[in-house]
Amino acid sequence: MPRRNCLCVDLDCTDYQDARTLQTELVAARWEKRLGTDVVLLLEHPPVFTLGRRGGRENLTVSEEMLTDRGIPVIQSERGGDITFHGPGQLVMYPIMDLTSVRVGVVEYVEMLEEVVIRVAQNWGITAGRNPLNRGVWVGNSKLASIGIAVRHGICFHGIALNVNLSLDPFSWINPCGLKGIGITSMEKELGWSLCMEEVRQNLKHHLEEIFGIKLIMTKIEDLEIKWPFKAADAFLKRERQSV
Repeated sequence: MPRRNCLCVDLDCTDYQDARTLQTELVAARWEKRLGTDVVLLLEHPPVFTLGRRGGRENLTVSEEMLTDRGIPVIQSERGGDITFHGPGQLVMYPIMDLTSVRVGVVEYVEMLEEVVIRVAQNWGITAGRNPLNRGVWVGNSKLASIGIAVRHGICFHGIALNVNLSLDPFSWINPCGLKGIGITSMEKELGWSLCMEEVRQNLKHHLEEIFGIKLIMTKIEDLEIKWPFKAADAFLKRERQSV
C-alpha cells in the first residue's frame, strides 16, 4: 500500500513566537484546503519557557525579573500541559496534521508521537517509555521528552520536544510540567556523550514515517511560500536573506 505524502521542513534555531505563528497559519491553510498536505516542522528554539493551557506561572520557582535579565522570555501558548523549557540542543517536532487523514483519535495520536521518540531513544540504547504521571517519554523517573498539542478544526499542531544535548539547568527553575520531585534527563546525560543532532533528526524522521505510515517529502520554507503565501514564511525568508 503506497504511503501518504507529508511535507517536512527542517529549520534552524527558530524563535518560539515565529514558529507558533507559522504553525497557526499552516493550520488555517490546511483547514481552508489551500494546503492539501500535512506538514512536519523540525527545529530548535532559543531559550524560552512556555506555558500550556493549564497555566504554569505558579510552577516557576525563580522570578520573571531574573529571567528577563538573562533574556529568557515566558510565553503563554495554546498547547496542552503546564510549564516547560525549550532551548538549543532540544529537538522539537511540530506536526501540522489533519486527524482525519491520519485516521486516529487524539489519544492515539499522542501515543504515536511518544512511540516515535521511544524508538529514537532505543536506537541509542536508551530504554525509554511512558509514565502514568504525565504524557511524554520517560527514562525511569526522569523525563526525556515533553509533549503538548493543540487541535483546531480537527487539525493538530504543537507537538513533542526531545532533550538531546541541551543544558538541563533551566529545568531546575521550574516544576516541569507542573510536577514536583521528578528529574529531567537528556540523551547526552543518559549516554555520557554529546550526540550529532543531524543524526537524531534523521532517525526521528525514519520512525515518524514508519509509525504514521507516511513518506516525508523534504521541502524548503520558500517553497511553502510560493504555494501558499503567508506572513510567517515572509519573516523566515527575510531573516534567511539577512544571514547570507
